[in-house]
Amino acid sequence: MNVDIQALNERIKQESAFVDKITTEVGRVIVGQKYMIERLMIGLLCNGHIHLEGVPGLAKTMAVKTLSSTIQTKFQRIQFTPDLLPADLIGTLIYDQKNSKFITKKGPIFSNLILADEINRSPAKVQSALLEAMQERQVTIGENTFSLDDPFLVLATQNPIEQEGTYPLPEAQIDRFMLKLSIGYPNKEEELEIMRRMTQKQIPHANPVVSPDEIIKARDVVHDIYMDEKVERYIIDIVFATRNPKDYGMPELAELIEYGASPRASIYLSMAAKAHAFLRRRGFVTPEDVRSIGMDVLRHRIIVTYEAEAEEVTAEDVVRKIINKIEVP
Repeated sequence: MNVDIQALNERIKQESAFVDKITTEVGRVIVGQKYMIERLMIGLLCNGHIHLEGVPGLAKTMAVKTLSSTIQTKFQRIQFTPDLLPADLIGTLIYDQKNSKFITKKGPIFSNLILADEINRSPAKVQSALLEAMQERQVTIGENTFSLDDPFLVLATQNPIEQEGTYPLPEAQIDRFMLKLSIGYPNKEEELEIMRRMTQKQIPHANPVVSPDEIIKARDVVHDIYMDEKVERYIIDIVFATRNPKDYGMPELAELIEYGASPRASIYLSMAAKAHAFLRRRGFVTPEDVRSIGMDVLRHRIIVTYEAEAEEVTAEDVVRKIINKIEVP
């Protein structure tokens, strides 16, 4: 196994060169937010959609736009509003009078990176239009089904405050997001640098430094990263503890969890842990990789009960307790 790991480390060293290129280029525009940038990279490496939640002004939209600027690929920003229609997203059939037949007009979803800005400001019928695209990576218009280009990522932003005029995302759609990120404020030094940088005459911009082929090659390496069976069972124990906390010595959580994490949680936790190891230039997954990414994979997959809400216990509190309780292999 040592020989395999050494060979894998060598492949990682070669295929991860683009990570430094992207990080450097994004750093020319975005100050700090290392956590957010790293998680966006994990989404790219795993082909997983990401949901970013944070108060206004934390560079969520700018970070996604900057990341897309570093990749030589198609990018589309869609501003979600209450009057948006499904056809505005995926496209529609238009009658061509000259040829007396319907032709397909494709919507903005036919891009590689989709920025769904303030995704919770559109009603359920618009949200449901994204379901097929996010899971099957295809879109059906009329009788025709069109495959979406690879890579295809939905990067959605949401404001946790100012809920007037917003619509809660359906659970089926939330579950399709690989990661949900909770974005915090910068520290004093970072905010000072932001203030200086954004008040200059010339605001910096990112340039394309990576091709989609480099990302797709790196994904193949991520899939090959070694995960021991003990780590696999550690992931399964964490996910099962969200469904049957009594079996893991946490009977007090049984009254607080309405629904536990779905099987997607196990899949995404495994994939994200491998990508986390890849970013550390490691050919194998450790329990620390799982613990580092666990909150982002699980926080939006657990639905708490009314009792939990009454006691002001959040899904994050539940996840934190489970990760701290389950024995690390």
